[in-house]
Amino acid sequence: MTDEKPPAGREPALRNFAMPKDANPNGDIFGGWLMAQMDLAGAVPAKRLARGRVATVAVDAMTFHKPVFVGDLVSCYAEVVKVGRTSMTVKIETWVERRTTHAIEKVTQATFTYVAIDQQGRPRPVDAGPDGSQGRVM
Repeated sequence: MTDEKPPAGREPALRNFAMPKDANPNGDIFGGWLMAQMDLAGAVPAKRLARGRVATVAVDAMTFHKPVFVGDLVSCYAEVVKVGRTSMTVKIETWVERRTTHAIEKVTQATFTYVAIDQQGRPRPVDAGPDGSQGRVM
């Protein structure tokens, strides 16, 4: 057991129930489903910072600590930890509230990298909006 707790004072970027369609025959949620949820969550602060479209370009150091089960409430917390010229690094932690015990447990964490893109899908500066306007908005 760990003394870790979900990030205090922050709302999850994404919250979803793990459903039977997302599980293998043993009732464990597929890692790919969990990774997709984390990708969606990480895109929230990246899109806000970039003021437009972003594309996922890398996933680093994804670590699965514990399984996720059908019925668990999955909460993904995401925060931008680094900003480059066209890219943003987002740290994502995923926590669950267990369906039966209501215990809160950290199940995975990863670092995702997103790139701000224009309407043609080409990289663009993070501090320029999709129309080329300047000025970063958080």
